[in-house]
Amino acid sequence: MTGTVGGLLALPEWADVVVLAGAAGVGQAVRDVRPVMALGRESVGPGELVVLVTATPPGDWRLDALARRIADGGGAGVLLPAASAPARGTLLLGDRLVVPVLAAEGSTLDLLVAARLALAAPDLERARVLLAVQKAVGKRLRTPEDVVGVLRGVLRAPVALLDDRGEPLAGDPVAAVVRVDEPVPQRVALADGVVLAHPALLPRSARPSAWLVVELRGVAAGRAEVVPPALGSAAGAVGRWLSAHRLELERDARSRTALLGDLLRSDGEPTADLRRRAVDAGWPLGGWHVGIRVGTPSTVDTVARGPEVSAVLGAAGVEAVVVEHGDGWTAWTTFDQEPTAARVRALGGRLRTAQRDLRRTLHAYMGVGRPHPRPEGLARTVGEATDAARLAATRAEGGNFLHVDQLGMAQLLLEWTRTDTFEPAARALLAPLHGLPGDLVRTLAAYLDAESSIADTAATLGVHRNTVAARVTRVEHLLGVDLAHRDERLALHLACRAVLAD
Repeated sequence: MTGTVGGLLALPEWADVVVLAGAAGVGQAVRDVRPVMALGRESVGPGELVVLVTATPPGDWRLDALARRIADGGGAGVLLPAASAPARGTLLLGDRLVVPVLAAEGSTLDLLVAARLALAAPDLERARVLLAVQKAVGKRLRTPEDVVGVLRGVLRAPVALLDDRGEPLAGDPVAAVVRVDEPVPQRVALADGVVLAHPALLPRSARPSAWLVVELRGVAAGRAEVVPPALGSAAGAVGRWLSAHRLELERDARSRTALLGDLLRSDGEPTADLRRRAVDAGWPLGGWHVGIRVGTPSTVDTVARGPEVSAVLGAAGVEAVVVEHGDGWTAWTTFDQEPTAARVRALGGRLRTAQRDLRRTLHAYMGVGRPHPRPEGLARTVGEATDAARLAATRAEGGNFLHVDQLGMAQLLLEWTRTDTFEPAARALLAPLHGLPGDLVRTLAAYLDAESSIADTAATLGVHRNTVAARVTRVEHLLGVDLAHRDERLALHLACRAVLAD
């Protein structure tokens, strides 16, 4: 540990030590205190304070040589017995070289021992704090919240646990912001102290899963050099718990994902084994289900963020089963009886609120299905929610949220992924146009192919543009649509393609 000459002079044992020369150098760092039995030609290393144990004859010229070696080697100074009275020239040399020349009345050997103990005190304190933390944490796995409590108790300072975004998870409020993109121990200076942060890493992961942070203010800031090893040990304990917890989460996630896949693939009534697995998982299969699909980019850790999705839904008043599924989560909520339209609208409002909350920390999009009964209805509503989520991903202006019941004409887009149902739906949609003069289906298709250009459509059909405008107006009236709405325009475009392809 490093101290200073002035710091040693402040020790009670050094109270009678006087500075004979080189007083300007008492602020120099002292890294070691080395005894010298007799003057010779020994070298002096950086930060070494030389302590002469035996006295030399008064005015010994070898003290001049020692002062020069101390200056050349970056030493901290020399402590002499009082009997070794240096010559005036030696003192002048010490002033010129800024080499402190100290003298002691008592035994310099006793002073050397006191100095070494003082220099070693921070190392001893560091070891004491480290051992106290390790003993309190123990060998068994402890939750991060427990580790925070242990560290707070040992250090008697505010301690916080932050997530991988630097947001607080547990513990006390802290002042500094952790640079989460730099996964190394950090030290942030405060006006009256310092904040120390240490990352908690999972095996084979370059990005910390959490940060352990301690805030030292005022007098406590003087322990900033003592705390890091204990903080690192506590962060290691957090990392071990997170690693074990992660394995458990991944095992549970694989089980949930497999069960969901089996339920969605089952035709009709689930087998007894499948029903038993659902019961064991606490999943309701009876009643009326409303599917929810939350999609995210493939880079999102769905296992780690799953509890967050469940918590956000719960905070919005939605009790739902949430399962890691592909790039995101598949969820559903269940009603005992068929929900009224008002209850479905209220649920949609709560889910929209949940989606807004999710988007604050996660690039997510959400789709919601219609209510459907029994186990077979679960697969249907989840399918609708999944299709709605695909559309929601492209609708930032709508908060990346879509409810199937609110899609209107765009519902045809969802059916596009189900070839056995799309064509009948398309024919039903365009049925009001069949058998009427003006070939309205073909006119509509040409108009949409021409990106809603009246002039281009007229040129394609070989008719006057006023004729095209009249036909388009009639189509909107017969179908009850607004061709200025992009979703309705796209749905009709697909429908025309399907019908005219036959």
